[in-house]
Amino acid sequence: MIKNGAQILLECLGEQGVDTIFGYPGGTILNVYDEMYKMGTRFRHILTAHEQGACHAADGYARHTGKVGVCFATSGPGATNLTTGIATAYLDSSPIVAITCNVSTNLIGKDSFQEVDITGVTMPITKCNYLVRNVEQLADTVREAFAVARSGRPGPVLIDIAKDVTAQSCDYEPLAVSDHMNQGRLLSVMKRYEFKPPEPDMDDIRTLANLLNTAERPMIICGGGVVRARAHRELAEFAHRVDAPVAVTVMGAGGFSGQDPLTTGMIGMHGSQASNIAVDKCDVLVAIGCRFSDRVALKPDTFARHAKIVQIDIDRSEINKNVQTDHHIVGNARKVLRLLLPLVDEKHHDEWKQEVFSHPKETFYDEHPGSLTPGQVLNTIVKLSPSDAVVSTDVGQHQMWAIQHFHFDYPGQLLTSGGFGTMGFGLGAAIGAKVSDPDKVVIHITGDGSFRMNCHELSTVQYYGLPIITVIFNNGTLGMVHQWQTLIYGERYSQTTLDRSPDFVKLAEAYGLNGFRAASVEEFESVFAQALASDRASIIDCTIDMDEMVRPMVGGGSHITDFMIN
Repeated sequence: MIKNGAQILLECLGEQGVDTIFGYPGGTILNVYDEMYKMGTRFRHILTAHEQGACHAADGYARHTGKVGVCFATSGPGATNLTTGIATAYLDSSPIVAITCNVSTNLIGKDSFQEVDITGVTMPITKCNYLVRNVEQLADTVREAFAVARSGRPGPVLIDIAKDVTAQSCDYEPLAVSDHMNQGRLLSVMKRYEFKPPEPDMDDIRTLANLLNTAERPMIICGGGVVRARAHRELAEFAHRVDAPVAVTVMGAGGFSGQDPLTTGMIGMHGSQASNIAVDKCDVLVAIGCRFSDRVALKPDTFARHAKIVQIDIDRSEINKNVQTDHHIVGNARKVLRLLLPLVDEKHHDEWKQEVFSHPKETFYDEHPGSLTPGQVLNTIVKLSPSDAVVSTDVGQHQMWAIQHFHFDYPGQLLTSGGFGTMGFGLGAAIGAKVSDPDKVVIHITGDGSFRMNCHELSTVQYYGLPIITVIFNNGTLGMVHQWQTLIYGERYSQTTLDRSPDFVKLAEAYGLNGFRAASVEEFESVFAQALASDRASIIDCTIDMDEMVRPMVGGGSHITDFMIN
């Protein structure tokens, strides 16, 4: 059948099971939006306030569901506004497909109005990207893009389509998954584009099993690869069979239940004493889906210095990149664990666990009468919220406090920017999660600095009636930077005091949302309960002391047990 490029693009999205698109229109992508209008309700389009919000929403959708998130933008500034969101997804291995439309082919390279080489701009922050100049190549390009985004180590892909390509026509052959006659052909076409990791080597797996079967002080690190592979059940069975403590990275939250008695909590710069000390004392360390970033292996030369270090990762390029391993396995975490389980003996390491858990695995913050502390806020949220509530965060002290206090139980329950550290990520991600899973309670934890970055997305929250609860840790400063200035820079607070924030309650009301303010735990309990019971989005402005710190803390480049503060 003959279809134009815009129709082909949308048909191919349908093939991939896409039902939700986050975006912002503009001149070069209007042909696509026009065809989407003609299709009626086939796709749900969420119009965000800014393209960055659209990309973060697609990312939040992907992280929560495990499916590929999709966002649209026009050329020039529309496309470049996606780049922070694309880089955020890239550093955290989140599968999104960003679709932009450029100027027509005869105008490319002539500094035309709103022209930018977005494939060149995004080359370092995508798994792959494409500039489509020929309508006959469009369908297979879209199919390949989705295969690349979701297979192997997931990540973002960008498709840039020249405007005239969206208007040109060619013969299009549908490959509908729902059409039984075409299922075989669709699978064969998709197979061409699958980028699968090497099959795990059974000799490598047997070597690891032997190490574990003779270990006296085994330790496991649960990284983001466990979450991406949805390998949480396999990891739980493995950890209990080996009877090994499990530390969790920021990106690994939800890969191993925070309520499991074997968890030692977060590891790294703000990791628990139990996690950091256990890694330093273990004799076999198995890191699963963990790339040993500088926030985990702060001083690579002395990291797990007494252990045989084993790394399991889907991406061969991550092996030995940051920490030299004694053994490694390349493969999908879920598959490796399934192959490993029958080879591992059931063990009991009571003495080792007693030593590990003699150290705190949680941080308890001092409570001050008449004031509101981070622990009080988060403990109240945990107490009053459903246990399966989705939590998104921005970046800073509130992010670390949230991860310390929440016990995430399943993949996609925590949405946070780990690798890129993107302030302003949280509200867009919360939108993506709520759109994908409307029955879940979605709570956005943020700081006054981060919230100002993308608070204009409150218009999206209001328009689509998304009852997201935003809790602002308002300490009047860029909290994490302020903490570093206190501990490392001689209390020289250069440009970190935020004495110019808006009245967040009035801002909420301006968008037609609930606005609350809390300065004590009693006030917070009351207003949070009201927010939960409301069918509207709510903003809760919590007054926190400027000098509250995230504890523990290990300085960058220091040995993992050299705590600056406990």
